[in-house]
Amino acid sequence: MPLRWRVIVNGGRHYERRTVADIITDPAYPASAHRYRRGSDRYHCRRLDVARRGGDIELQQQSVNVGGCALNIAVALKRLGIDASNALPLGQGVWAERICRRLAKEGLSSVIDAVEGDNGWCLALVEPDGERTFMSFSGVENQWNADWLSQLRTPRGSLVYLSGYQLASSCGEPLIQWLETVDDVTPFIDFGPRIGDITDDAMARIMACRPIVSLNRQEAIIAAERAGLATDTRTFGEAWVNRFSAPLVVRHDKDGAWYFSAQSSGVVPAFPATVVDTIGAGDSHAGGVLAGLASGWSLADAVLLGNAVASWVVGHRGGDCAPTREALLLAHKNV
Repeated sequence: MPLRWRVIVNGGRHYERRTVADIITDPAYPASAHRYRRGSDRYHCRRLDVARRGGDIELQQQSVNVGGCALNIAVALKRLGIDASNALPLGQGVWAERICRRLAKEGLSSVIDAVEGDNGWCLALVEPDGERTFMSFSGVENQWNADWLSQLRTPRGSLVYLSGYQLASSCGEPLIQWLETVDDVTPFIDFGPRIGDITDDAMARIMACRPIVSLNRQEAIIAAERAGLATDTRTFGEAWVNRFSAPLVVRHDKDGAWYFSAQSSGVVPAFPATVVDTIGAGDSHAGGVLAGLASGWSLADAVLLGNAVASWVVGHRGGDCAPTREALLLAHKNV
């Protein structure tokens, strides 16, 4: 497949998985680029429910995974045969060392390397139905600055992935300034749960760059309400394209994904999956969509690939488990 250059801006994180054992819970308890986004270590815990305030629960360690949105996308692209330039800030410390080993195992590297400070980490609580809750500690992945950005090379026609985690943080301003100066690229932005934390001014400047935006259904409602648009998906998507002249993808999990652009719109069905763990599902979906777009596919076909990759990931433990092209074809004959 023909390849388009792709850049990801973010950092790396570290994840550890644990299992909750025999918890007394409160039934009233209401229930994380251009590949420039964050990479980090993640602690994973299997969660039956969160104990009431003042409670005492015991955890059994389940696993430690290196993840974070940009790293999950970098892994997905690599396994799908897409070349990309990675800008995942790598620090110096315990977590950074783990991330570097993980990148080396995948044959990946980053142009932002050996910076001062360590990478962040995240405690991920995973419920029996696969839903997850994140508790994050930021590191160098949220310290973007003009010096790092000056090291990035973005050839014309590039796809550039950025994450809402960084855009909503204190380093969001230099990232937005950089995005405003890059010529002839297509930004791809997954705002994630931080979409409500981005200021109106920052959002206006980001959308002026006409990025492809990917949202899950909850994020789409937040985006619709803050923009004063209807919240039903079809009306929202059409109004979004009309207002911003920018494509939109709205992920509906097992119900597939909507896509909207000036040329076409529609719903792409999901692929069947037995959900084990939803960590990394949105990241991997973005990786699949980017792989399709980098290969010259239409937005609809790229979303189909994103659906296929995401269905694979939710059926496996950990967010960094994207399939190879061969494994994906064996699992889904109609990809």
